[in-house]
Amino acid sequence: MRHFSPREPSAARYRKIVPAGDYWFETIARGEYLRIVDVEGNQAADTLFFSATDTAERYSAIDTLREQGNLYLTTGSKLRSSSSRVLAEIVADTVGRHDTIGGACSSESNTVRYAIEKRTMHACRDSYLLAVTTHEHFGLTKRDLGHNINFFMNVPVTPDGGLSFEDGLSGPGQYVELRAEMDLLVLISNCPQLNNPCNAYNPTPLEVLVWPADVQ
Repeated sequence: MRHFSPREPSAARYRKIVPAGDYWFETIARGEYLRIVDVEGNQAADTLFFSATDTAERYSAIDTLREQGNLYLTTGSKLRSSSSRVLAEIVADTVGRHDTIGGACSSESNTVRYAIEKRTMHACRDSYLLAVTTHEHFGLTKRDLGHNINFFMNVPVTPDGGLSFEDGLSGPGQYVELRAEMDLLVLISNCPQLNNPCNAYNPTPLEVLVWPADVQ
């Protein structure tokens, strides 16, 4: 469901451009608002959520989809943890639908989906691995890289139960905004994928904004 946010970028406490193929790895306090902006359109933001107080509790696609009874995410979706607690809620969404079953691209999936020579191409899992090894103080390792959300990505389910990676539904300046329901650790890979139309074969920047809890 498309829904615009009342929060103005000028009131944000934090703003950062995330270049194509780069990552963003930060903590968000309970009650704060996180907006991810598709700057040029048709980009994909592969995102992981963890409880900042206990990273063993993290986003669960299974719990989220079971509780909401819907395969896709949009305004009103509550992102649930592996303990079925609410990590965050989507409070604004100008796109209308986001994927959480397609997973993050990796060297292995590049090989299986495309060709053996694509194996060495950069992928979201590589960005995740770089993030956790560079930020050891968060205490995460590659074993912690589980379910992710593909904000702005369009992955329809085919009639035979397969997945189809299609052109994105997003456009320049479109965004998704979440309210943290607990202190969160958030890791975003700005997808570098060049082999499917999730980003029109042309990775572009994202922007991340954060508002304090008392900004309505």
